[in-house]
Amino acid sequence: MNGKFSAPSPASPQTSEPAKKLPWRDTENTYGFVSRLLHWAMALLFGWQFMGMAIKLIVGRSPLTAFLVGTHRPLGLLLLTLCVARILWALYNRRRRPRYDASATGRLARLGHIALYVLMLLIPSLALLRQFGSGKAFSAFGLPITKETGVEITWMTAPADLLHGFLAWCLLALIAGHVIMALVHHYRLKDGILSRMAGSAAPSQG
Repeated sequence: MNGKFSAPSPASPQTSEPAKKLPWRDTENTYGFVSRLLHWAMALLFGWQFMGMAIKLIVGRSPLTAFLVGTHRPLGLLLLTLCVARILWALYNRRRRPRYDASATGRLARLGHIALYVLMLLIPSLALLRQFGSGKAFSAFGLPITKETGVEITWMTAPADLLHGFLAWCLLALIAGHVIMALVHHYRLKDGILSRMAGSAAPSQG
């Protein structure tokens, strides 16, 4: 040893790379802050909606179910609004966001996401159409949505009466499959797919 001290080179492999700040917009490697905010806000709201309906089926009439059911329509309208915003944001970021794999698995994932979006739009839209046709007053978050007319329009109420509940449980099944596959990718395949929406900002490539 010559007694001299050499400072580590900035390019030393031991030097840890600083964590990247999560961008607002999407990138090719990760979903940005806005996409994540919309995703997880909708996930929480859907969880609340399905919990309320499940408790209603199990418990029946009670003050708790009355409260949960009372929030169902306003939150359904909020979910419809968030879904439209999420689709518009995805279109705005369509050339920047992570792409699906070209394999059969990637194509199935794309179809699954399309089905989710279709149901997330269709289910509350049918409920809103029923509300307009019910002839009953409805306000959400202090904003009047429909007025009391006392006249029911059957063609507006019938589609939701027939399909709203059935499609909602179909959506729940798709959401369960979505969650299961995300966990498979994270814990078994370890391919970083989940980190695009839940992890820190992915490193830029190129």
